[in-house]
Amino acid sequence: MASDADFMRRAIELAEKHRGRTSPNPIVGCVIVDKSGALIAEGAHKGPGEPHAEIVALQRLGGRAPGATMYTTLEPCMHHGRTPPCAPAVIAAGIARCVVGSEDPIPGHAGGMKALRRAKVKVARALIDECDASNRGWLMWARHRRPAFTLKAAITLDGKIATVAGQSQWITGKPAREDVHRLRSEHDAIMVGVGTVLADDPRLTARRPGARNPVRIIIDSTLRTPSRAKALAKGTRRIIATTDAAPPQRERTLARTGAEIWRFPVRTGGVPLDHLARALAEQGITSVFVEGGGQIHASMLRFALADELVLYVAPMMVGGPSPSWVGGEGVRALDDAHRFRFIETVQIGSDLRIRAVRGE
Repeated sequence: MASDADFMRRAIELAEKHRGRTSPNPIVGCVIVDKSGALIAEGAHKGPGEPHAEIVALQRLGGRAPGATMYTTLEPCMHHGRTPPCAPAVIAAGIARCVVGSEDPIPGHAGGMKALRRAKVKVARALIDECDASNRGWLMWARHRRPAFTLKAAITLDGKIATVAGQSQWITGKPAREDVHRLRSEHDAIMVGVGTVLADDPRLTARRPGARNPVRIIIDSTLRTPSRAKALAKGTRRIIATTDAAPPQRERTLARTGAEIWRFPVRTGGVPLDHLARALAEQGITSVFVEGGGQIHASMLRFALADELVLYVAPMMVGGPSPSWVGGEGVRALDDAHRFRFIETVQIGSDLRIRAVRGE
């Protein structure tokens, strides 16, 4: 017989199908099981304004599920926003037991589990860590009012992102590059520094069938971005984060491309990324995919904004004073090193994809 963990894994799987499309809402999946242990309904949240996962599943049962067990990756809400709260509907449906993954940290939304217990619905927890990981971006946004940032780089075995002559295309193979496009589509925004724009002129799009293109963000403290840069092509929203040191004439020129120019106070090292993080959160952006270059990655580490790393490692070495994927001044003592914890290593084509999250 299937366990609580088995049914919750199915709920996570349902939620994952809509990754990158629900912001600023979380991804949520739900399954309902009858008294005999048979799965009788499933649901997932598809996006803002759409019914929550619990409601989708209950609607497939006509709103009634007496004696059943519900598995939901996030605590049923008590908030009346674009849609009615879920916890009262769960109670009214006659659900006897509700198994919850993540707890809702937003004041005014939380309280669903307490409401269920008051109504004599049994409440249990399952796969909390897995459910939290699936909504890492949304939970960061909800708890700390900033997006979750993922730093990505394609590197050689000796940690380089280009040859001494600046050649970087292509360090990794086609399967790895296709995987990058998948990750782009799953994030709300993609961010690079102006150095990457000047060197590579990237489009910053997710070029795969059915993909959603993320918001494009360029960090450019003096507005050196060319007005004809591919990243400024019409399509999704474009943001250039700059400082008060940038020339007004350059701002007027770049604004004519349709890009938004966000000015921040001048600070040593360029754009204050902590201020930018808060500004992005206010726009409902919960996850950002940072593709470099080395100075931006170093700044993300300095501001303690590097929540996850995704490194694609090619089986080659180039040596010499080639650029590394992390620039900056570095640290002098190992005690000051930025610590991460490996969570995945998988081969993609001839390359390795390594994922790590910030250490506790």
